[in-house]
Amino acid sequence: MLTTKELFARRRQRTRTQIQIKAGGRARLSVFRSSKHIYAQIIDDRQGHTVVAASSLEKDMRAKVKTGADIAAAREVGLLLAERAKAAGVETVVFDRGGYPYHGRVKALAEAAREGGLSF
Repeated sequence: MLTTKELFARRRQRTRTQIQIKAGGRARLSVFRSSKHIYAQIIDDRQGHTVVAASSLEKDMRAKVKTGADIAAAREVGLLLAERAKAAGVETVVFDRGGYPYHGRVKALAEAAREGGLSF
């Protein structure tokens, strides 16, 4: 019987494999959520480096939101990430939900990034 961590790792790897197949040279918007915060970064896999990143831990984000573990914080992180991505010249990405279901905070971050101007 597989543990919860092993099952999560399988889902994450399965998602990432499909993304790499379908990416077509686009950057990857990767999401990580913990019990207290949410993090997002846009990664250029061809060069192997992070283009832009945003999280609910940043000083200006902590002033805006009450906690980093709710949908409002995820929405603010998505908008901030989209703003930074546009400044860096990134307009199209592929969304990597990282094994998490597309629901709640992950969905709020993705929709806010779309509202901010990213297309995926």
